[in-house]
Amino acid sequence: MVYRQNFAAVTAFFARRCSEPERVADLTSQTFVEAIRSAPTYEGRGSPRAWLIAIARTVYARDRADQAGRIDLVERLGGQLMLGPDEIEDLLERIDAQRQARALLADAAELSELERAAIELVDLAGMTPQEASTALKVSPGTLRVRLFRARRRLRKQLAIDRKDEADERV
Repeated sequence: MVYRQNFAAVTAFFARRCSEPERVADLTSQTFVEAIRSAPTYEGRGSPRAWLIAIARTVYARDRADQAGRIDLVERLGGQLMLGPDEIEDLLERIDAQRQARALLADAAELSELERAAIELVDLAGMTPQEASTALKVSPGTLRVRLFRARRRLRKQLAIDRKDEADERV
């Protein structure tokens, strides 16, 4: 039940970061494997979605840290995750659906990590501030302040970018 209800949210999290369907599938499956391993420690803290996104963030951070000098995940596992044509097409559609979200995250590159994560979890993933604060392991008050500041900075940045584009057209 938790898997079915949260598969799309976890997949979207990775689709905002990766453009290869196999990588999205690998990271998504790693997240659920980690969730199964740590299920005894969950104890109902926060929503299952917030818990899974927190795990997904850890999986992605670990993957990024390992990426520079590591052997490809497929080699590390000694096999290859075989995706059927329908699964690849589905993941490509999910990746494409996250194109605007990836652009927003690129615009948010100058924000702090916490502010970027708050924007992503609340505005893109649809979490409540309470769920996002649980996933990010910060207080709800801290998250709300960071979210307010991040939105304000993004609006200002986007207004400047639009003005620059208009000036270039003239």
